Amino acid sequence: MSFIHDDFLLSTKSASRLYHTFAKDEPILDYHNHLPPKDIAENRQFKNLFEIWLEGDHYKWRAMRCNGVPEEFITGKASPRDKFLAWAKTVPHTLRNPLYHWTHLELKRYFGIDTLLDEKTAPAIWEQTEAALAKPEMSARGILRTQKVKALCTTDDPIDDLAHHQKCAADGFEVGVYPTFRPDKALAVHLPDAWNAWCDKLSAASGIEVKSYASLLDALKQRHDFFHSVGGRLSDHGLNYCHANFVSDAEAERIFQKARSGTAASAQEQDQFASNIMLHVGRLNAARGWTMQLHLGPVRNNNSRLAREIGADVGCDSIGDWPQAETLSRFLDRLDTENALPKTVLYNVNPNANYVFGTMAGNFADGTTPGKVQFGSGWWFVDQKEGMEWQINALSNLGLLSRFIGMLTDSRSFMSFPRHEYFRRTLCNLLGTDIESGLIPNDDALVGSMVKNICYANAKAYLGLKVS
Repeated sequence: MSFIHDDFLLSTKSASRLYHTFAKDEPILDYHNHLPPKDIAENRQFKNLFEIWLEGDHYKWRAMRCNGVPEEFITGKASPRDKFLAWAKTVPHTLRNPLYHWTHLELKRYFGIDTLLDEKTAPAIWEQTEAALAKPEMSARGILRTQKVKALCTTDDPIDDLAHHQKCAADGFEVGVYPTFRPDKALAVHLPDAWNAWCDKLSAASGIEVKSYASLLDALKQRHDFFHSVGGRLSDHGLNYCHANFVSDAEAERIFQKARSGTAASAQEQDQFASNIMLHVGRLNAARGWTMQLHLGPVRNNNSRLAREIGADVGCDSIGDWPQAETLSRFLDRLDTENALPKTVLYNVNPNANYVFGTMAGNFADGTTPGKVQFGSGWWFVDQKEGMEWQINALSNLGLLSRFIGMLTDSRSFMSFPRHEYFRRTLCNLLGTDIESGLIPNDDALVGSMVKNICYANAKAYLGLKVS
């Protein structure tokens, strides 16, 4: 039997039945990822496994460093083939890391390869996949079709012109390619050089001179409106913790002018300014019927040497231990008090806080939208089998699993869509085990319909994206 077989991760007959009958054939709505929209607009044809698999995958880079691979073969000047060979040499050492599962699931689903990847098998796999990648069905758009992706949402700065999203729509491409509004740089008044450069670009993009706090809010609204016109229906925010130290407009103006003049805001001032900006975006989302995504809890770019030499987001981030409950509660409550709380998805990177997030989501249900505040899928370091099980179990115990909007890739790689399969198998395995333990009814109409909804239908109904 090959490693990736029909019942991979499915340990009972009930789990197998649920997966193959109700989950396997559901389409994909990948509502949060970091795919380059340029690649989709230009229908990029990838030349080799390095380009499609290793080019921007900091999960693999991190594992390679842990295996003692020199940086030259990770982000350096080594050839694409040599970088792939270095990864292949690392793969056997990833046993029990989710990378081992993902690697072989992706080789199987994209290329039909059952061979385990290692130093010896790598040259033949390189040649076999190189030939396959030249086929039209392995272009960026071809992959979206073959993986049954109905729509996806990229992650985009408010200053982006969204030309690539517009091209996809103008071409009549049947897969929805939508932007997500990510205004994190608007909060960075403690880094005035970068913040001022960004504000100047926002001025140019919006046509509104950003010379005051009020004009900054106006410019963000103009860009929010523009994203909406291109099909955007979500914002996204990557934060250590939720900002909830609100101040008056006059105080926000003072902080704005301080930073605009080139003086860094203090930590307290940055928290205050960020709180007000986040409140503004929350209001915009509510007015437009958008969904707000809060990605909370990491410590980013821990290795300052690599950050200086290579840049951010290169595999040197970790789980943080920031207090989350009080500020998250204050932020959501402030919006709810104004009747301006949008649909919101809470992503937690620290599993110690799963019950905090699970209980917080239930506080702000208001009878308008099923699952209005969601405890989102396992994120980043916990988007693997065990982390998914922790999140599903916490959500099940504290809320309504049946209203869960399911999985996303959160990936920069077009090879990552089988993560939806990985999640679906994990979900069905949990539910199948419960059935055979007598914890839930052996009723396909009840359990099977829930599985189908979590895989696709819940997200489609909740997010309000245009889906073919």
